[in-house]
Amino acid sequence: MKACVLGGGAWGTALAGQLVRAGHEVRLWALEPQVVAEVNSQHRNSMYLPAVPLPDALTATGDVPAAVADARLVVIAVPSEFCRAMYKRLKGTIAADAILLSATKGLEIGTLLRMTEVAEDEVPGHPKAVISGPSFAIEVAQEQPTALVVASRDLEIAEELQRAVSTRRFRAYSSDDVPGVELAGALKNVIAIAAGVVDGLGYGHNTVSALITRGLAEMSRLVVAMGGRPETMAGLAGLGDLVLTSTGGLSRNRRVGHILGEGKTLAEATASHSVAEGVRTTLAACALADRAGVDMPIARQMRAVLHEGKPAREAVDELMLRALKRE
Repeated sequence: MKACVLGGGAWGTALAGQLVRAGHEVRLWALEPQVVAEVNSQHRNSMYLPAVPLPDALTATGDVPAAVADARLVVIAVPSEFCRAMYKRLKGTIAADAILLSATKGLEIGTLLRMTEVAEDEVPGHPKAVISGPSFAIEVAQEQPTALVVASRDLEIAEELQRAVSTRRFRAYSSDDVPGVELAGALKNVIAIAAGVVDGLGYGHNTVSALITRGLAEMSRLVVAMGGRPETMAGLAGLGDLVLTSTGGLSRNRRVGHILGEGKTLAEATASHSVAEGVRTTLAACALADRAGVDMPIARQMRAVLHEGKPAREAVDELMLRALKRE
């Protein structure tokens, strides 16, 4: 099918390359003119995916209408804070039969909406889906074996997209649990920052393992309260992505936490062109937890560290000194 990917960062570029390898005609939209020029002339994106060759058949443009023209599959891979504006640009532009596939792992601050809900607000009448799971962009671009989940309320759409994106080294599973898959992908970034903090403080494997396990528990409480299924949290979108992002050296969110744990400021921790979605998602996660009456102690401590100036070591100590309880 004809497809486009909106977002020329690492993840959007990696997905665009994967869709080409899956046999589709793909256009990549990028904000940066240098990315567009380099993809078209050198088949590379050295700004976000250095030293990784891209498929020769992948083309890029800086014009959104040109990117989405006649595309049946429209993949949105821009940071969550820019998603609503992007969806607004798609009104009256995309094909009547276009499917919108969200590849953004975040929540909208203020509304607390998931990205497919933002899409439904702005571009109603089109099927919506989300792709999520343990997937560092550079490893996808390098064609290392990867497994993810594609979810849509319409399971036939999820299965169609599952077939459309899968190749020998990129395996997709299908699901109709959109809230579970989408929330898991957003919330795991919060726990990954906490895991990085623990590492930056110099604590060992015992501490990180405990944090990931209890992080999964609090993520699951919120996901179920918001209509997701507990089994989703035991799968690729939940446990799989949480382990990768909390332990992998390529994780932007874990790296931010590590720098904070070393005693540096948030500005120092986020001083790069790569977005760590968990910084913003922490605020939304805590607001959602308050609305749903769900206890999320790790998320709340990370909100205090990230946005209220609380010392990282003090936050970890308070987590350990909470009242004893049954597991």
